[in-house]
Amino acid sequence: MTSSPYLAPIEDSLSTFKDNIFSGKVLFCTGGGSGICKGMTRAIMRHGANAAIIGRNIDRLTETSKELSEQTGKTCIPIRADVRQPQTLQNAVRRTIEKFGRIDFVICGAAGNFMSPISSLSENAFRTVVEIDTLGTYNTVKATIPHVRDAKGAYIHVSTTLHHRGTPYQIHVSAAKAGVDAMSNVIAVEEGPHGVRSNVLAPGFTSGTEGMRLMTGKTKVKADGFSTPLGRFTEIQDVANAAVFLFSPAACYITGQIIPVDGGAEHLRGDLFPYPSSVIDPSSVRKLLKGKM
Repeated sequence: MTSSPYLAPIEDSLSTFKDNIFSGKVLFCTGGGSGICKGMTRAIMRHGANAAIIGRNIDRLTETSKELSEQTGKTCIPIRADVRQPQTLQNAVRRTIEKFGRIDFVICGAAGNFMSPISSLSENAFRTVVEIDTLGTYNTVKATIPHVRDAKGAYIHVSTTLHHRGTPYQIHVSAAKAGVDAMSNVIAVEEGPHGVRSNVLAPGFTSGTEGMRLMTGKTKVKADGFSTPLGRFTEIQDVANAAVFLFSPAACYITGQIIPVDGGAEHLRGDLFPYPSSVIDPSSVRKLLKGKM
């Protein structure tokens, strides 16, 4: 598949939207310490919002918040919380309100993943992923919804395209993210009368992320021969640009939608990616269960 300049992601969504469209707004983002959620947080902040990033690794959160504040000129605060524990999320919301006075946008992005065939997947490992992804999303919405209602704000839930087909070694994540998709649809219907919108972004295999490393053993993989219509892997900036759009006034009538950001890959037949057993890393499971991922 030949490459073409138009296939590259828009490097900076500031080239599309006014740089102050989120002035005075506040973002609450779980999983914002790294990867896709860090990229989305940066993009929202570069358009004028302040942010609170939530996660379990306070050292990484502190480093990221400093970096994002310096890059954007806005304020980002780190708050340690575990999305499986409602009390810690309620505390994170309280601290965010004390600092900024409001919450307009919420990104439910905390997630856990590793590769395992069902024959080797323990009940505890399956439960942990569902608790982080599905229950964690529920807990995040419950903790934030009064403030998002007040702001007539919006949710973005970070999902995946893995469960849109039978993806091997991903039964735990497929089940968890299918639940996230379903919850977003219900939130859109229930909270729409309160002025709240809820949508899902479903990235494809995304370069430069921990998820890519878990799938391939590397964070950066050449996309030669990769079977997507646009001929490359998803980039973090692709997802960040989509998030800016969904939170922007341009998307004020879009809710209850599941939007893949995968270059059209889910519309192709066949396996999208090789899954050799050699890349299944048991240490990833141990790290997740110990709260280090």
